[in-house]
Amino acid sequence: MNADKILLTGGSGFLGRIVKTYLESSINAKIITIGRGSDNDIQFDISDSSSTIKLPEGINTVIHAAGKAHVVPKTDKEAKDFFDVNFLGTKNLCNQLNRLSILPKYFVFISTVAVYGVDEGEMITEDHALIGNTPYAKSKILAEEYLLTWAKSNNMTLTILRLPLVAGPGAPGNLGAMVNSIKKGRYFSIGKANARKSVIWAEDVAKVIPLVAPVGGVYNITDGFHPSFKELETIIADGLKVKMPFAIPSFVATLMAGVGDLVGKRSPINSSKLRKIKSTLTFNDSKLHQVINWTPSPVVEKLKQNL
Repeated sequence: MNADKILLTGGSGFLGRIVKTYLESSINAKIITIGRGSDNDIQFDISDSSSTIKLPEGINTVIHAAGKAHVVPKTDKEAKDFFDVNFLGTKNLCNQLNRLSILPKYFVFISTVAVYGVDEGEMITEDHALIGNTPYAKSKILAEEYLLTWAKSNNMTLTILRLPLVAGPGAPGNLGAMVNSIKKGRYFSIGKANARKSVIWAEDVAKVIPLVAPVGGVYNITDGFHPSFKELETIIADGLKVKMPFAIPSFVATLMAGVGDLVGKRSPINSSKLRKIKSTLTFNDSKLHQVINWTPSPVVEKLKQNL
């Protein structure tokens, strides 16, 4: 990736901040952040299609890390927000870029393995059908499809990175919730806790971007280890210097999930959530390793150092 002007969306978010810090310290580039917050270099709501903005000329690379995630929508309005931000926001960003006299050479889109729409499976590749049916997954699928057409029509090199669970200091999402629950003593292990999940250390995403941006393509990205729940629980509890979580037998968890099905959305556990917890879900990122020379950090080791 040519060290020039880089436009970064989501620069004030968890991953965006890490990407910005890493790129500023590792390559000679000017990072220009764009987003709704006043802490951005360019204050602009990309989800507002009625607004336009004049972007600076000379942008070489766009890193589109902004997006809505980590929320289960409870209303139609909340579900619509995913499409407004993740899909329409992407289209509007491209519309603003189209107003430049010279388009950027490279575009990197931060997507998600949720697009595959699976709760269990081992070493799923990028060739898997995109059948995600949650508002989050659907909005990311639409954004990916739009970008593939738009980038091709503009002779732009597009990279799509599909992320699994993302770990790092202060990480949001399921892994962050797991750390907080173990810290507060509110987390319960279930059965043998031997289901494996793909994860990635946040800074590793930042490290991959300048390597893969000039190449382009669609890639899963993981740490290559795919730790089990038990391994994560042990590392987190040891790192926080708290007791190991109490283990609930599988049959008890099944009974609790059945009650949760009757209670509804207010319940912290139901059969669907339990099935996801007990199922292995891993993704194959060998395609990425074929195009760049990169060694990911084992998340369990990084957690040891950062808890």
